[in-house]
Amino acid sequence: MPRIVIPDDAPPVMASSAAYRKLLDRTPVDYYDTLPGSEDSLIERIAGAEIVINIRSSTRFGESVFQRTPNLQLLSLWGTGTDNVDLAAAARHGVTVTNTPGVSAISIAEHALALMLAAARRIPHVDREVRQGGWPRGQAVQMYGKTLGVIGLGAVGRQFARLGAGIGMRVIAWTMHPPDPALGFELVELDELLRSSDVVSLHLRLSDETRGFLGKSELEKMKPSAILINTARGPIVDQQAMLEALTAGRITGAGLDVFDVEPLPGGHALTHLENVVLTPHSAGVTPEALEAGLQLSIDNVWNFLSAHPTNVVTGAGAAR
Repeated sequence: MPRIVIPDDAPPVMASSAAYRKLLDRTPVDYYDTLPGSEDSLIERIAGAEIVINIRSSTRFGESVFQRTPNLQLLSLWGTGTDNVDLAAAARHGVTVTNTPGVSAISIAEHALALMLAAARRIPHVDREVRQGGWPRGQAVQMYGKTLGVIGLGAVGRQFARLGAGIGMRVIAWTMHPPDPALGFELVELDELLRSSDVVSLHLRLSDETRGFLGKSELEKMKPSAILINTARGPIVDQQAMLEALTAGRITGAGLDVFDVEPLPGGHALTHLENVVLTPHSAGVTPEALEAGLQLSIDNVWNFLSAHPTNVVTGAGAAR
């Protein structure tokens, strides 16, 4: 059997999973429940390994890592995002990269719905006021009949669009790769989506193409009454421009699960805004989604070893 290393299960999620117990029944694994902390430490942990199962997006695999781990054949990512991996470098060094698409789509879409409703109903603020003896009323906005603008129609975006339609919202969408019209969502130009949506929700992968995708000019096109939802990646939004828009009331609120720097530093400007609902990059972290994703990351290993690779992002078997 090839050497398999899990270099970064911190805080631990893999160790307690049924998927991991089944993996150990088949083969030994070199397992670490702390973050590597540095590139040199990561390389030390995975030196000589043929297969790495990566848990945390804070662990970065760049040119130097691939260059200094010549035995590496497969990097199996838990999660959909690949922004912590230099995919071109992986390809140059003959390393196949896989991920676990779709397994968290329902969980993330439900979380986006919760953020939207919490922001629209000002639930954190109202809850705090009631606990302190207040009785604030008349501060909620209903979503029925409002327009939901979904940016990105991958697995999460499609699921959230369905949930929005399910509570009576008009759904419009923009996506980089227009899908089959049979999905049933009205596709519009980005400017139209920004100008006409009561809620704008981001469902894009972070890449060079999407970094800073929603900047000052895009935010200025949104309605003053609009709510921004981001469960994708923090850097897709220009955070300073978003802060200015929220502070000045150019948009009415936001529900955010992702940030430029994570964990969000104590005392960050976002934590002082009453019109923002914040969660700790936890949209896809439910027992159901965790187990499904961890199992798929291991299934990708066995399928690669059986010469039938699945969920390939780059390398042998990648979709063209």
